[in-house]
Amino acid sequence: MAAAPQSAVRLTFLMCAAETFSMTGFACFTTLLPVLMKVWGLNNSEAGLISGVFYTGYMLAVPVLTSLTDRVDSRRVYLFACMLSALGAAGFALLANGLPGALFFQFLIGAGLAGTYMPGLKTLTDHLEGKAQSRATAFYTAGFGLGSSISIVVSGKLGALLGWQWAFVFGAIGPVLAALLVMRAMPAGRSHTVHEATPALLDFRPVLRNRTTRRYVLGYSLHNYELFGQRSWMVAFLVFCGTLQPAGMALPLAAATLAAMINMLGPVMSVTGNELALRFGRQRMIFLFMGTSGLLACGVGFTASWPWFVVFALMCVHYGCMLGDSAALTAGVIAAAPPAQRGATMAVYSFAGFTAAFLAPLTFGVVLDLAGGNQSRIAWGLAFASIGIFGVFAPVARWFYTRRSA
Repeated sequence: MAAAPQSAVRLTFLMCAAETFSMTGFACFTTLLPVLMKVWGLNNSEAGLISGVFYTGYMLAVPVLTSLTDRVDSRRVYLFACMLSALGAAGFALLANGLPGALFFQFLIGAGLAGTYMPGLKTLTDHLEGKAQSRATAFYTAGFGLGSSISIVVSGKLGALLGWQWAFVFGAIGPVLAALLVMRAMPAGRSHTVHEATPALLDFRPVLRNRTTRRYVLGYSLHNYELFGQRSWMVAFLVFCGTLQPAGMALPLAAATLAAMINMLGPVMSVTGNELALRFGRQRMIFLFMGTSGLLACGVGFTASWPWFVVFALMCVHYGCMLGDSAALTAGVIAAAPPAQRGATMAVYSFAGFTAAFLAPLTFGVVLDLAGGNQSRIAWGLAFASIGIFGVFAPVARWFYTRRSA
C-alpha cells in the first residue's frame, strides 16, 4: 500500500539521510589521490586500478545483495552492507600501506555500496507508487551527489589537517550511523513471500526479456561510464589546472573543495532532470542530457590551461548535464519493473552500470599514461574524451530509438 503524502516525505527524508551517512567513505581515496600516489609511489594506471576496484566490489556484490531484497527484508541487507563499508574504511585507516591493501579495502567499500544504494532505494520505493515514487527516486539519487560531496569535503579537510588516515576514520563512522537509522526508523518492506512472478535467485532472464528494462540498463551504463570516470579524476585534474595558472591566478580554494562544489550540482540537476522528464518526456530528456554532457566531456580536458574560473564553470555545466538524466533513468527502470521482480531488475541495472563505472577510471588512467602523463594537457584532453565519446552518439541513438518505436 502506498504511503500518505506526509509519510512519503518523511520516509524519503530518512532514507536520503541514511544514504548520505552510508557514503562517508565513498570518495576518500579519490579525494586523497594526489597525496596517496606520492606516499605509496603509485603511477596513474595503478591509481586508476584502485579507483576501479571499488566498482569491481560493487558489481560482484550487487547481483546477490540487491536480488535478496525480493526475498528478505531489505533493511537486513542494508545493515550487512553498512558493516562492509565500515570495515573497508577502517582497514584503510589502520592497515593499508600500498597497492595490495588499498585494492582489498577499496573492494570492501565498493561491495558495501552495492548493498546500500539500490537496496536502500528499494526500501524506500516499496512504500510508494506513481509520481510520489518517481519524485522520491529523484531525491534519493540526488542524495548520492550530496553524500559524495560531503565525503570529498570532509575527507579532504581531515586529510590536510590530521593526515590521510583520519579521513578514512570518518569514512568508517558514517555507515554505522546509516545502519542504526535504517534499522530503527524505516518500516519493514513489503511481504517477501516468493511466488511465481519472483525469479530464482541470480536468474536474471525474466529481467533481460523486458525490452524496456534493457534500454534503461544500457542508458545507465553509458551514464555511469562518463560520470564515474569524471568523478574519479576530477580532483587530480583540478590540481593539474592549478599548476598551469599564471602568477596571481592561483586556485582560490583547495581542489577537493572545488570538486565538492561541483558535486553539489548533482542533487539539484538530478531532481530538475526528473521533473523535466515528467513534463516533457523521459526519453527526450535522457537523450538531450546525455548528448550534451558527452560533447562537453570531449572538450573540457583540453581547457586545463585556461583561467581557473572558466575551467570550473565548464566542469560545473558538464557535471550538471551528466546528472540531468540520472533520476530519470532510475525512476524509469523502477516503473518498468514488476513489483515481484524489482530487486532482480535493480540488480541487473546496477551490475551493468557499475561494470561501466569500474572500466571508466581505469581507462582514463591508461589513456592518461599512454598520451603523455598527468603533466600533459593533450593527455588530459584525450582522457576526458575517452569517457565522453559514447555520449556524443546519443543523438544517433535517439534517431534509431524513435524509428524503432514508430
